Amino acid sequence: MNNGNRRRGRRRRRVRYDRIAAVLAVFVVMILLIVSMAKSCSNKKDKPSESSNAITDVMTTNPPATDTNGQTVTDPNGAAVPQPTEAAPADPGQYVSQTVEYSQVNCGDLVLVNTLYPYKFVDGDTNIQTIYNNRNDYYGTSDNVVSLDMNTITQLNALMNDYYQATGNLDLRVIGGYRDVNAQNDKYNNGKSVFQGTFSDYHAGRTFDIGKFPKGEHSYYYTEEGVYSWFGQNCANYGFVLRFLEGKDAVTGDKGRTYTFRYVGIPHAVYMKQNNLCLEEYIETIKQYTTANPLHLSAAGHEYQIYYVQATVNGPTDVPVPSSAPYTLSGNNVDGFIVTVTLV
Repeated sequence: MNNGNRRRGRRRRRVRYDRIAAVLAVFVVMILLIVSMAKSCSNKKDKPSESSNAITDVMTTNPPATDTNGQTVTDPNGAAVPQPTEAAPADPGQYVSQTVEYSQVNCGDLVLVNTLYPYKFVDGDTNIQTIYNNRNDYYGTSDNVVSLDMNTITQLNALMNDYYQATGNLDLRVIGGYRDVNAQNDKYNNGKSVFQGTFSDYHAGRTFDIGKFPKGEHSYYYTEEGVYSWFGQNCANYGFVLRFLEGKDAVTGDKGRTYTFRYVGIPHAVYMKQNNLCLEEYIETIKQYTTANPLHLSAAGHEYQIYYVQATVNGPTDVPVPSSAPYTLSGNNVDGFIVTVTLV
């Protein structure tokens, strides 16, 4: 081969090497791009998004519940039971002003009557009727004249209906109810009551005594025992509480007893029973709750808010009441009004 042919062969080989080098360079660049993209995707997977944080928050569990001895409550498998989450109180809506005359302080289911606060017998506060003519078939009365406020009789009928459905027992009778001033003074003068006329809770028509009259046996004052326990254990869900709790004689002004009940309304009765409060103590306790900080509680399948409004002495009071929820208003016979809002 001559020199010219050899030079042409070397040029062809140099061109071929250049092409191979160019192709390799392209492959290297592509590999680097693929590695970079893979790292980027990996970082995105490792970084939590806002939605994953939200799921984590929802799945966070509450602290374990504890019993009255401070021990953690467990389920049958031995796992700790979390504390229940309380729902936020429902909104009663905007408040509007209701003008209430001062005399209404002395009216309502929550009036307090004792040696310090006499009952004023304000017209329209009660509708006194005989129990005998308005009761249902599931309890009796000691006679056909014993009486109570009609709303109290209605609530007592509901309680006694369910008492019978639960126990099948017909032994209970109302043996004492509303008293006028003369009847109360007779009891006071005969040493059968520590309260003079106007200072007795029986004047309000919401307080009564109950007895047990088992067939063929002696009668007894009511006590919470045996088949009769259902009445005492459930009466708060119908608005009734013991008027004179044992151990609170110095507060109520009379000795504690197991057979004198008072209608105050369902949420109040439930709260009083849960906290072992007599009516005197409850009237003071509720004063700390206002429209800005109402007492919120559940009772008998409903949600309630309760708050206190101090009365304007010797003049009308502008009481804030909800514009979009049912409510009741009661005086306390002391110094103000208690508003009870039914939310649900």
